[in-house]
Amino acid sequence: MGHLLLLRWILLLVAANIEAQRKPPINIRAKCLGNIMRVEVGPLGGSLLDVAVIMNNTAIVVTPSIAAQCGFSMKRDLFGNALIYISLQNCFAQNVDDELFTTALQLRLQGNQFSQEEVYQVAETCQYDVWASREVICDYNYMEVSVRRATPEDLPLSGHPLHPSKPSNPHRAAEKRSMDAGFEATTVVFFTPEGEKPMSVIAAQQRGYGIGNTPTRLVLRSPMIAPETFMQTVVGVPMRFFKTSTIFEKKWFATQIDAAAGCPVQEGSVFVTQNTITWYLPQQMDPITSSGQFNLLEVHFGINGQRLDAVEMQAREYSVTLNDFYIVTELPIGGVGGYYKSHVQGDLYYVSYMIEPMLELLWTEDATREQTRYKVFFHIATHLRPRPLELIDNTVPGEKMFRMMLGHFAADVALMNITFPAEVLSMPDCSARGFNILEHMSPNTSLKVFTLQVPFADPAVLQQAIEASSIRSRLDIVLINPETNSQIQEFSVACNFPSTLTECFPNGTMTALALKLESVPLLNPSQLTLADPSCGPVHSDDRYAFFVFAVNSCGTTRKFMTNTMLYENEISLPDELLMKKSPTSEEPEYHLKISCFYDINTSQAVAFNTRPRRSKPYAENSEGQLQVVMRLALDDSYHAFQNSEDYPIAKYLQPLYFEVELLKSTNPLVSLELENCWATQEEDGTSEPRWHLITDGCPNPADPYQVVYHPVWTDTRVRYPSHFKRFEIQMFAFADGKNDMSTKLFVHCDVVICNSKSPLGGICGGQCSNPKRTTKDQKRDVSQVYGFEYASLGPIRFNF
Repeated sequence: MGHLLLLRWILLLVAANIEAQRKPPINIRAKCLGNIMRVEVGPLGGSLLDVAVIMNNTAIVVTPSIAAQCGFSMKRDLFGNALIYISLQNCFAQNVDDELFTTALQLRLQGNQFSQEEVYQVAETCQYDVWASREVICDYNYMEVSVRRATPEDLPLSGHPLHPSKPSNPHRAAEKRSMDAGFEATTVVFFTPEGEKPMSVIAAQQRGYGIGNTPTRLVLRSPMIAPETFMQTVVGVPMRFFKTSTIFEKKWFATQIDAAAGCPVQEGSVFVTQNTITWYLPQQMDPITSSGQFNLLEVHFGINGQRLDAVEMQAREYSVTLNDFYIVTELPIGGVGGYYKSHVQGDLYYVSYMIEPMLELLWTEDATREQTRYKVFFHIATHLRPRPLELIDNTVPGEKMFRMMLGHFAADVALMNITFPAEVLSMPDCSARGFNILEHMSPNTSLKVFTLQVPFADPAVLQQAIEASSIRSRLDIVLINPETNSQIQEFSVACNFPSTLTECFPNGTMTALALKLESVPLLNPSQLTLADPSCGPVHSDDRYAFFVFAVNSCGTTRKFMTNTMLYENEISLPDELLMKKSPTSEEPEYHLKISCFYDINTSQAVAFNTRPRRSKPYAENSEGQLQVVMRLALDDSYHAFQNSEDYPIAKYLQPLYFEVELLKSTNPLVSLELENCWATQEEDGTSEPRWHLITDGCPNPADPYQVVYHPVWTDTRVRYPSHFKRFEIQMFAFADGKNDMSTKLFVHCDVVICNSKSPLGGICGGQCSNPKRTTKDQKRDVSQVYGFEYASLGPIRFNF
């Protein structure tokens, strides 16, 4: 008969912004990277981050529109950190002579409804004094151009100075003589394929453009998609541009400064194969470069704004090459520096690969002999790719533990809970149950795997069938999409765990363990018997029944075979219970065959050595007495107990957990049973009044809060569970007849020590083995009783 254990795991896949089980401390690091500043905040776990900039002691929240207008952007990296990129010339920077730039931020972390809000402040000053005549920054949400302010000739513009007929040279600002401080920017003219669009500086700012005057520079910033930007193809690569002329006026004079910026877009410039990303960036980007001689002086590559040297690039398998028209960048998919993002579509698991390379160029043009520094942060996302998941079974049957590895997942996937057929466990719940669940980053990739370890003996394991010397177990794993509650993928792992269900002892005693099977969910193991219906289990719970009996009892059959003798019995429900079963029930009958083989007519060779004794052996005859002790546990785990010096013990009205133990006995065939237990106000067990808790082995039927028995399991302290009894009572008080309540009580028990080898009839048949039997017809089978003992505990005081 095969034995299958069914264990169902539900892994919830949650992408990004999930709350961590244990929130790590937040680290904040600011770093100056040329003409930008990067602030790292994290790991965020499940917290949401609000960014505000502090100006004049006021916190101004950086909304998406303010971020694009003022030079801010925010992304996340592989490890859950927020990366905040800030232009040094942002709208809120404290600027000292265009050399020192200070930005102060307020960072607000918002968790779930049960966690408190956290607020941090950070300020960083960056020094940058190597400004090129023109500097261009491209980010995913804005493009910025900063040009040196100068006047070409301070020529008056007659008529309508706010409407230049055509854009002048992009480097018209690059003169050596600084512009007089009396000039004020009044108008910005945007040049688009549809024509010129002049507007006042205030109107341009209201439309989301950033316009700033620093001591020596003019800064213009445009949202990446703004009405006055336009697309243009440069040597086959699509790019987005904006071109402006800013009009400065002073009394009767006016002058203009031209500025333009252009940034690449992913569509048409990035090409993806199975393993490689290739990005093409034009070397000469009309219309922000002149048609004269172009000299490329420097090319730098980096990731997330941080430059990498040649050694680092080679280690990561990055390459940057130049040809006649392009700067060609090749990146390995899945390499260090990028990360995978999870997607679920049509209940299938997909991933895309994200990476943000940076190219920083420096060039001159003969027409102006001025330098341009061009920096682009280029966000690349590959198309969705299906990511089949696999389960690797590393179970070692002898360890009685399911061990498996599940993956590979993107880093934004978290294991939130595990659903069993009867319960849902969080990660702390699983840890308390002895499950070992870990996540590991896969070597050389940005993917991760989960390792799962589940004890075979856990109550969540459902049992389906039994083999002679093993139990076949199956672990089902189902990945669930939490948004649709539908299955993404299902796995199944099966294993034969060696297990001794029947033991045969040389003295003719057999023990058998009958397990409750998944196919008989309504079975009560305590109702199982051997072939003789009077032979029930010595111990049982809702999962199993344990039998101890002699081979010449309980209906055991005997068969002679060659050199062996076979003893057989069967565990099943008695006929009287089977007759009560509904005829429409589809639940199968429970039958478990058990057997023992004993060798006969065999000879064994035994080697031994002798040595002379100094004295003759002798033995003293004496009588011994079995001892029992009663303890009060702190809780229902029965791991810690009240000390004797603690009495009297003060308790509030709450459950009391008692344990009675047979001391100094190593006989596994001896069992301890509670015959009667009662409570009194005085230490004398015969005193009145008294309240019966257990009568003839059963809870007092007149008690509205009846005694609850707790099972006993083998552990480091409990060697023989049959030597223990554990029960729980509700705390109560005696009324003394004066409208008052007594605040102390003592608990007493009559204990019977039984021979579990032949547990026939009476108390020794098991705790409350026949609750309907009355005291009148109850008789002790003294032939199966080793002794009678008495145990008492108290006083226990309680507080209202």
